[in-house]
Amino acid sequence: MKRTRTALAVPALALVSALTLGACGDSDSSSSSSEDTSTGTSKDSAKSPEKPVDPAAELRHAALTEHEVKGFTVKKPDKKYAFASSQEQLKVDKAACAPVAYATNQLPLGTPKADLIRLATGAKGPGDFTYVTLAAYGDGEAKTTLADLAKAVRSCGTGFSAKAGRNTGSYSSISAETAPEPNGADESLAFKVTTKYEGMTHTMRAQAARHGDTIALYYAVDGLAFTQARPGNAKIGKAVVDAQSAKLA
Repeated sequence: MKRTRTALAVPALALVSALTLGACGDSDSSSSSSEDTSTGTSKDSAKSPEKPVDPAAELRHAALTEHEVKGFTVKKPDKKYAFASSQEQLKVDKAACAPVAYATNQLPLGTPKADLIRLATGAKGPGDFTYVTLAAYGDGEAKTTLADLAKAVRSCGTGFSAKAGRNTGSYSSISAETAPEPNGADESLAFKVTTKYEGMTHTMRAQAARHGDTIALYYAVDGLAFTQARPGNAKIGKAVVDAQSAKLA
């Protein structure tokens, strides 16, 4: 096997092993940018009507918890399995495709005020992954950010390559799909990407839904397909979308 890693194959392979061994740790074992923000406040300040809105705290409140999705277990993904740790670290050969690269590597789109990630696993076995990235934006920025993602999907149909440190990977194709709009969403878009890994084609799916100034990005990977040397055709967990949409209502 090559030392360089296929985007998405790395977290999928690593997480399959971790989940199989029960080594993921509890849901507080890792954190994203929003979860690194201190929540310590006095009771008096918490009650103050003049206290400014804390986007990070609101996202933590809206994030799915371990047993909120029937048939799935929800946890924070382990950062060490990420293809890239930041937008700055992830480089693409076609600049216009950067939003797709972020969306498919568990990075927030645009420049949010706060963001966090959850990983829902298990509805169809230990390799059935649906990532959920929540991001909060300033007034009107979420709408613009979603429009930028839609433009990237239209512009990058023939695929692109990505690199982060020693990790490299490529996508063969990107195409828009029709999917039911999540409950309560102001707008949404869905698309699929394909990549080849050891001779097999793997299809992953994404859907971004805007709820006011918050974007919920869902991304599905069939992790076991990578380990079993068979084609993958991932589907976003509907129960995950429904549960997350309800918490954003």
